[in-house]
Amino acid sequence: MLLALLLYLVLGAAAGIVAGLFGIGGGLLIVPVLIFSFGLQGMSPEVLTHAAVATSLATIVVTSISSIRAHHKRRAVRWELFKPLAVGILVGAFIGVFTAGLMKGTHLQIAIGVFAMVVSIQMAFGLKPKAGQEAPSDKGLVGAGGIIGWASALFGIGGGTLTVPYLSWRQVSMQEAVATSAACGLPIACMGALTNIYTGWGEEGLADWSLGYIYLPAFIGIVASSSLCAKIGVKWAHSLPPDVLKKIFAGFLALVAARFLLSNLF
Repeated sequence: MLLALLLYLVLGAAAGIVAGLFGIGGGLLIVPVLIFSFGLQGMSPEVLTHAAVATSLATIVVTSISSIRAHHKRRAVRWELFKPLAVGILVGAFIGVFTAGLMKGTHLQIAIGVFAMVVSIQMAFGLKPKAGQEAPSDKGLVGAGGIIGWASALFGIGGGTLTVPYLSWRQVSMQEAVATSAACGLPIACMGALTNIYTGWGEEGLADWSLGYIYLPAFIGIVASSSLCAKIGVKWAHSLPPDVLKKIFAGFLALVAARFLLSNLF
């Protein structure tokens, strides 16, 4: 248990640094590493992927709060956009957890692998949507929030990889898009974590110290170190070459994606 807790502390530190460096949240790093570590711990293959996604979402509940406060102090959060987005997000995240529950662990890993590969390509080549001609309507924001919440709950992420491009496309400045995306991470994580507690309650194959699908030792270890190390990532983001760092992380995501796809498809 001590060795595992040390691993989760290191993972939390790495996730915090990644979040600070790239502004995409640590879920893309946390979920794959937890899947591998849960497998080594002997957790049932039928539930370990769901547990990794749920635990990642639970950590985002805590880490997103400090991020929201920092952005709010700078008055960068567009709360008038956040409100309709949050409505869609809550519904989408609820459905997303149940969608994951209907999938076998191997199928969920394939879906995560495809998503990680798409993100790695986007980061490697710096692909960004062109700005749209119209500002977002409330109905459009609710609909977009539903899709963002669904995908984020399915993959165990805070939604930044989806929310920031969408808001940028809808003529929101990058600073405000990042800040509003950070705020959207909280309803995604709260609904995702609570629904995973409900759907995973009493599920066979989960390890001791699990709350539904959330594995508490991993949650505690990651939360303890991620918030502190996010500040390091922010500092590095201003002193290290961002293009090189993004390509390195894109390469990591591509390897993770390939691992999931090859091991589950062949």
